[in-house]
Amino acid sequence: MKRRLAALLLAIALPVRGALFDDEEARKRVEQLRIEVNARMDKLEAASRGQIELANQIEALKAEVAKLRGQIEVLTNEIESTQKRQKDFYVDLDNRLRKLEPQAGAEARPADAKPAVDPAAETRDYEAALNLFKAGKHKDALNAFLNFVKTYPASPFLPSAHYWAGSAHYQLGEYKKAVELFGKLAATWPDDAKAPDALLGQANCQQESGDAKGSRKTLETLVAKYPASAAAAVAKQRLAKRR
Repeated sequence: MKRRLAALLLAIALPVRGALFDDEEARKRVEQLRIEVNARMDKLEAASRGQIELANQIEALKAEVAKLRGQIEVLTNEIESTQKRQKDFYVDLDNRLRKLEPQAGAEARPADAKPAVDPAAETRDYEAALNLFKAGKHKDALNAFLNFVKTYPASPFLPSAHYWAGSAHYQLGEYKKAVELFGKLAATWPDDAKAPDALLGQANCQQESGDAKGSRKTLETLVAKYPASAAAAVAKQRLAKRR
């Protein structure tokens, strides 16, 4: 009788024990799946953060490229107008030398007359200021060009001095002052080779300061007044992108 009872209890216990083992195995598998899912989620989050950081870096690079393009435009336009400036300078130098030549019967110079400007010193000061700008010393270049404007108010380099002073303001983030100088150049010397570049620089400053409407108007003026200039070609491309 006791043997039969023991056998019966054993028969009942075996399925229960098997069920316990099955539940334990299932829990282990669930836990393993949970670990794998969490690991994959961590990888996805890391990848997502990496993509966001990459996107931010790309935007920063785009901004830097746009700034560099503006500088390239400035230097390219300067190269194109160098020959014209040199020609104008030598013509002006020749005229000045002729005026300094002694003439028969000429009256003595009044005591309060201003001494003649030294063309060599004028050229040297202008080139020194320009070299400061090219070297990236924009604050020093700005001061040098502003001093040049005061020292040589009749210089043939005056339009270019205004242009580079405006460009220095632009590089320093002083957009309002840059707009004033660019605008003065375009209004005072509309036939100068730097006038189209000045309008392009003015449009750049307006865009940087948030005046998109003013920037568009300036670009349209540039294209209308100087359609064959290199600056107008750049303006046309920008206007086309804004449509």
